[in-house]
Amino acid sequence: MLKRYHHSVGLVFRMADVCVVGLSWLAAYWLRFNTPFVEITKGLPSFETYAALTPLVMGIWGVVFSYTQVYAAHRILRRTDEIYLILRSHLIAMLVFLALTYFFSEYRYSRIVMVFFGALSGLFLVLARLGLRNAVRAIRRLGHQSRKVVCIGEGEALKTLIHRLKKFPELGIHVVGVVSATNRPTDPELGAPYLGSLEKLIEILHIQRADQVLIALPHQQYNSLESILAKLKNETLDIQIVPDLHEYITLGCAIEEFEGIPIVHVNDCPLRGWNAFTKRLADILLSGFALFVLSPFFFLIGVLVRFTSPGPIFYRQERMGIDGKTFEMLKFRSMRTDAEAATGAVWAKPNDDRRTGVGEFLRKTSLDELPQFWNVFIGQMSLVGPRPERPVFVNQFRHDIPNYMLRHKVKAGITGWAQVNGWRGNTSLDRRIECDLYYIRNWSHSLDLKIMLLTVWKGFINKNAY
Repeated sequence: MLKRYHHSVGLVFRMADVCVVGLSWLAAYWLRFNTPFVEITKGLPSFETYAALTPLVMGIWGVVFSYTQVYAAHRILRRTDEIYLILRSHLIAMLVFLALTYFFSEYRYSRIVMVFFGALSGLFLVLARLGLRNAVRAIRRLGHQSRKVVCIGEGEALKTLIHRLKKFPELGIHVVGVVSATNRPTDPELGAPYLGSLEKLIEILHIQRADQVLIALPHQQYNSLESILAKLKNETLDIQIVPDLHEYITLGCAIEEFEGIPIVHVNDCPLRGWNAFTKRLADILLSGFALFVLSPFFFLIGVLVRFTSPGPIFYRQERMGIDGKTFEMLKFRSMRTDAEAATGAVWAKPNDDRRTGVGEFLRKTSLDELPQFWNVFIGQMSLVGPRPERPVFVNQFRHDIPNYMLRHKVKAGITGWAQVNGWRGNTSLDRRIECDLYYIRNWSHSLDLKIMLLTVWKGFINKNAY
């Protein structure tokens, strides 16, 4: 259904984008040299010099947008996600364009024109896409190029499918009703009327003049699939099958084709490929900056730790990170060197007598965590992600808490969604895992930025830090 949608409107989106970019480039020239916004000090360059670059501009944006999957046929995005994808791809294309014009051109184009162009094209790319999507929605609601769909099945998978289809009317899919494989009326909250039993399937399809059939059976009813397909073998309808993987998917789901064989990825992680690269780049730049800026504090804290209690300045503790691999996480030492000699691995507790005088302050203010910027810089951790746990505790929690190990699908972080929502220290593990999985499912650079800002805004002091 998504391929049909993208085949019908994808070309329109592509043409609109390259036209918007080309016109924005010409408009940027006009704004710079034909309006009084900025004084002309180095003479007026010819319009032809800038106009000649228009095909290159359009080509760069077309290639970059295709490469960054702005026109991917396997998905449809919410408006906010689509805006983010367009602006991210626009920034990449802008960097490519600036590099080409700077390194491979003898003529130096106006920097103010470049600024105007970047702002104008970014704004109009977003407005054009939203306007086109709204136009497609309006056309579909009027019934033009819409397809009548009959669904077969029941349960959560079908309910979720119908509600998602209603969220995206631009797909042009109108669910006329549901046929039940169990000969009983469907759930009233399903979002579509009950049309009848499976015995009357062909008659129902002809009466409704259906164009497509969506089969979404609960896995308990998969034995009915063969008989359903046998009934439909002489029909010309499009048939699509939605597997009931609802109860097995916690993070996400993706499907790829390998030599004609569909392969379903259960609990697929969004942090792959380009996303992983850009997140790692942000980690390197920000952690490197933090290590440089905080170096005087590192020195001061190190002196206090070293001269107020015997033992090393740093404490290295084994933690579990991405894909279950362990690493040594750095902290400023805040406890006695023999803190776990008698008890073994235990969690810290309020008024813990194992803390040193300086260590009590460091733990309450979370300053003992600052050396983890080094773990981030060398790639063992990320700035944002689920907090890493000690392997001895992981081996216990993995059997007691459902889906606990899925938090290791991404790098551990200095801070995370659970921490900014108050679930740190000796608090509910179930709620903490819910937050970790929410972060992985909904990851984006904007969510990372939000978590970092909330970490700074709410401060490092927490009642559960001891």
